Amino acid sequence: MTDRRPAPAATPVVAPVVTPPIDPVADHVAGEIQALVNGRHTNPHQVLGLHGDLVRTWRPDAKAVDVVLPDGTRVTAERIHDAGLFEAVVPSAAAVAAGGYQLAVTYEAGEFVVDDPYRFWPTLGDLDLYLYGEGRHETLWRVMGAHLREHQGVAGASFAVWAPSAQAVRVVADFNGWDGRTHPMRMLGSSGVWELFIPAVEAGHRYKFELVAADGSLILKTDPFAFATEVPPSTAAIVAVEGAHTWADQEWMERRAATDAMTSPMSVYEMHLASWRRVPEEGNRSLTYREMAEWLPDYLVDMGFTHVEMMPVAEHPFSGSWGYQVSCYYAPTSRFGSPDDFRFLVDALHARNIGVIVDWVPAHFPKDAFALARFDGTALYEHADPRQGEHPDWGTLVFNFGRHEVSNFLLANALFWMEEFHIDGLRVDAVASMLYLDYSRKEGEWLPNKFGGRENLEAVDFLRRMNELVYGNHPGAITMAEESTAWPAVSRPTYLGGLGFGFKWNMGWMHDTLEYFSKPSIYRTYHHHHLTFGLLYAFTENFVLPLSHDEVVHGKGSLLDKMPGEGAEKFAQLRCLYAWMWAHPGKQLLFMGCELAQGREWAHDGSVEWDLLQWPEHAGVHHLVRRMNAVYGAEPALFERDFDPSGFRWIDANDADQNVISFARMSADGSRSLVCVANLSGSDRPGYRIGVTQGGWWRTAIDTQSPEFSGWGPGHRDHLCADGIGWHGLDQSIAVDLPALTVLWLVPADQ
Repeated sequence: MTDRRPAPAATPVVAPVVTPPIDPVADHVAGEIQALVNGRHTNPHQVLGLHGDLVRTWRPDAKAVDVVLPDGTRVTAERIHDAGLFEAVVPSAAAVAAGGYQLAVTYEAGEFVVDDPYRFWPTLGDLDLYLYGEGRHETLWRVMGAHLREHQGVAGASFAVWAPSAQAVRVVADFNGWDGRTHPMRMLGSSGVWELFIPAVEAGHRYKFELVAADGSLILKTDPFAFATEVPPSTAAIVAVEGAHTWADQEWMERRAATDAMTSPMSVYEMHLASWRRVPEEGNRSLTYREMAEWLPDYLVDMGFTHVEMMPVAEHPFSGSWGYQVSCYYAPTSRFGSPDDFRFLVDALHARNIGVIVDWVPAHFPKDAFALARFDGTALYEHADPRQGEHPDWGTLVFNFGRHEVSNFLLANALFWMEEFHIDGLRVDAVASMLYLDYSRKEGEWLPNKFGGRENLEAVDFLRRMNELVYGNHPGAITMAEESTAWPAVSRPTYLGGLGFGFKWNMGWMHDTLEYFSKPSIYRTYHHHHLTFGLLYAFTENFVLPLSHDEVVHGKGSLLDKMPGEGAEKFAQLRCLYAWMWAHPGKQLLFMGCELAQGREWAHDGSVEWDLLQWPEHAGVHHLVRRMNAVYGAEPALFERDFDPSGFRWIDANDADQNVISFARMSADGSRSLVCVANLSGSDRPGYRIGVTQGGWWRTAIDTQSPEFSGWGPGHRDHLCADGIGWHGLDQSIAVDLPALTVLWLVPADQ
């Protein structure tokens, strides 16, 4: 029987599915390329540059790229990604690696031949990164920031920045059209430091860092280690020539190293660079650093000051902060010139034997978005918790001193000013705010330390380390603290448990003294202790007596304005204040303009009122300051034992009824002495008897009521004879006429 069922359909022949073998290398490279194109690669050198016989380059917007070999031949690169990634196979890869190569890049504007930034080794070594992570890199500024250098035989600049939480970091600059795609940086291991060497960069180029923050946002930051910047309000960093100035102060530096600042004269002139002297004929502009070098040293020498203290020189965005809100700690402000111009000024001051102290501000920094605040999108330099990280008074941020890299940033900065600019001293601002966690905070607005206390232990460690480094590395340099509390041993060595400062501002003396002198003379009997109390603690620290800018701003008026009375009486009071201060134990500091009895309070956008010197009363105060500095520098009794109680004795601290007070100062060997007697009443005290330290003839070194200072007194008394009458516990005494509102300095006639 025939089978009539249809024949089965033929089984189709299906080609087997062949899965290509997985190429892990190619797959990895594809992922790397995508990360690069997406702007998220943490090490673009893994993709770009020479890898085996492949050269890859990232050139967005390029039309074509050739690889130029060491012998000059070219290999055309193939575009392997539309975003601008090119790749070429080169012959003799070993020779190319040894001899280097260049890139001939064609854009719409033409062809440019450049060295490939991604063929260079890192410019920081493992030791640099290790020390930075440990917080112990004492010359950190030499590897961070932008540095002109020749690297692997090619001239250019290295860039390095710390941004551990950034997803990517790029150099943007005028040399790449501010295009962040062009120069992505690499992170060196887990250090958080991003680095790139860019050939052909020159001095004067402007740059910033473009960061992909931790949250993916794009932020633009000025280099924390910028050595020069644009003039504010512009904020770009500038690639600077390093150390082009030739120093001529070797003799000064050697003499400084051999000098004991504690037993030497120190009369400090505090100044604000922008408002010391202006040029009204040119829009009331400030002097440049080099113009200051023509005027300032001569003026300080003429006035007899030994040191100048400059309010913060480091770059700051807002002039109204007077420099106390620093944005670039490693850059002298560009308002007055270049870093080398500032070096020129320091050199000129040293040539005239003037020491240079700068205000240094490690306590806080501003919130400006272009600077340190949330640098990589996180609280990096500051504390994250506002109870630790924000200053309620100043609207600024507080450094996280417990983070090694942050403390290293500041420690190296202190040394930087000493080494790179030959600065002789640092006056550290707002130390009290650093020492106390509850500074200016209410209950619940601060966090205690690990022991439950209010002391900022990390800041204490930082300050001690800073002082150890400054004194250990720079002989003769000094540090002084603006510290207004009773924190013990601020100016005692760290090995004795102190903070290690050389000096401390005596804020208590300043407040008490100004309180006394602001009282009309008829009430001073009841405030006598304001002048005597300071001697109870005068030798517990190495004190500087400050009449600073803080006392002549914010509606406080000028020092002259604080003095009671009218006309000539106000000037007489001010002369008494200065003579009392200069004779008192401690070094002295006077703010600019106060030396000529400026009538209005200081304005940072104005100038010292130099035209006041045409008036006799102002010229008299000016001359008194000059004369006191001259006597001060010549009389060891006034400076050799400033911090030794054996160099001071009261003659009479208790004559409150007559408002007369007197004391003696003695030199280290006891051979020289000076007696200061002050009649701070509104009445003459004829024939007033005071004890003196030795017999014989005495003369007047300073008389604040002398006509030479526009006073109304008799002038110099050069024939005062001790008459052998015991008085005030001394074997000898002198009867002297004391006009109202007079301070006398008396010295033995043979001195």
